[in-house]
Amino acid sequence: MSNKRTYKDSKNALVLTGGGARAAYQVGVLTAIAKFVPRNHGIPFPILAGTSAGAINTTGLACYASCFHLGVKKLEWVWKNLKTERIYHSDPVRVFGNISKAMLASFQADYATKTARSLLNNAPLRELLNLVVDFKRIDSNILRGYLDAVSVTASSYSSGDSISFYQSEQTIRPWYRAKRRGQPGKINSEHLMASAAIPMIFPSIKLQTEHFGDGSVHQLSPLSPAIHLGAERLFIVGVEQPKEPLHVMENNPHPPTSATIAGHMLDTVFADTLQSDLERMRRINATLSLIPEEQRQSQEGLKQIDSLVLNPSHDFNAIASHYFDELPYSIRILLRCIGINQDSESSITSYLLFEQKYCKHLIKLGFEDAMEKESKIREFLSLK
Repeated sequence: MSNKRTYKDSKNALVLTGGGARAAYQVGVLTAIAKFVPRNHGIPFPILAGTSAGAINTTGLACYASCFHLGVKKLEWVWKNLKTERIYHSDPVRVFGNISKAMLASFQADYATKTARSLLNNAPLRELLNLVVDFKRIDSNILRGYLDAVSVTASSYSSGDSISFYQSEQTIRPWYRAKRRGQPGKINSEHLMASAAIPMIFPSIKLQTEHFGDGSVHQLSPLSPAIHLGAERLFIVGVEQPKEPLHVMENNPHPPTSATIAGHMLDTVFADTLQSDLERMRRINATLSLIPEEQRQSQEGLKQIDSLVLNPSHDFNAIASHYFDELPYSIRILLRCIGINQDSESSITSYLLFEQKYCKHLIKLGFEDAMEKESKIREFLSLK
């Protein structure tokens, strides 16, 4: 049996969550895992499930599922050479022009044709995705057996549901659950733009008849897409991080600012649902272990799911504060207008800092964290 089939039959899934520029950390983790995989081998995750910026990383891997090393190298090159202007407009004219247009749009009549408005315009991201992601390769990798499925989750502002757009073998059927569903189709840049549209910061995206935003917003069960796609073992790169001195508020005598509260809301969107879903999965596993094996087989829709979670060892917010001055001047001015500076307790900076030095720092941190867990990762993924 070839290594390609071994990985495919493993039912391993990679689950990557969102977080804007924080997703650079995921690339560091993947770079470490690539050291454990022989060169020219396929991806050790035949199932890929991503949300928000994590969806961009998983889709990039899906395009190069036949050679894991190449896929990781391409992701690493992109993230290490990022600049804010490649993700959203950051020059003064377009930053403040965008805000002015949004303010004027509020006075438009209801019958007028309206476009999605937001704090920042991330049109450059669409150009970058269409330049570096070869979506046609996904079908090819599925047909050649290197990949089972890849999913991109976005939140529908129209219905309030979490929609997982997935591309897979025809044997995987759509699923329908309370406030979430799986919808088959060919993934393209618009799905990624929708999944990564951080609320209020980036504009919503219209797909067919619905308007979509960041996939983490309505995602009550982040692990669900991977499991519906057939996964039995989940490797999850999480975002639960220790709070370091700059962002510990217990001894702060002042009430939190609006920017701090907004940052906490973003942290909740991207982190809390994952932790609760992991807790729910562990309870189900414990319950299933009490059921005799012969009866367990008859429990349709329930199966034992193994997982390994890797969380960052340092606070992204504290790291971002050291690179605040790397942001374009107009973005720094904008952030200061809403109460965010280098020493602010708000985490918003850590989501928007798409600059080389910060991204490289997070990649290095992800690499080091994964290397510290090398034995556990090798054992979990059956990599000798």
